[in-house]
Amino acid sequence: MKQIFHKILSVLMAFVVLFTTMSFTVDMHYCGDSLVDFSVFTKAESCGMEKAQPVKSCENPTMTEKDCCTDQQFVKEGNEDLKTSFDKLTFEQQIFVATFFYTYINRFKGLDENIVPFKHYSPPFVERDIQTLYETYLI
Repeated sequence: MKQIFHKILSVLMAFVVLFTTMSFTVDMHYCGDSLVDFSVFTKAESCGMEKAQPVKSCENPTMTEKDCCTDQQFVKEGNEDLKTSFDKLTFEQQIFVATFFYTYINRFKGLDENIVPFKHYSPPFVERDIQTLYETYLI
């Protein structure tokens, strides 16, 4: 149960990071007070009414008036604070990174040359077979 909870939580946190760093644009095209087109990531298409002859006043905007089309755009910028900069390290951080890589690279050095002290010795002589003597057998 604990592993399932951790997996669900990690996927949820991945989506939180994804959606907070993602930027997108929402375009909306209005004719008068009514929404004609709504688009995410692309430009909203117009209704074609702004190509006609403009009317002098837009005091009462309705669908019949040709000059009262508006475009609105909502831009959500992504969060750039999650990027860490590694170009400016302090002296202590440089020492830590250098010693970490040195110890990690030399971690397995010399494992091929390990000497096993009992490699050439034979096992001890068994006087009696104790399992047969007491009639206890491993299954």
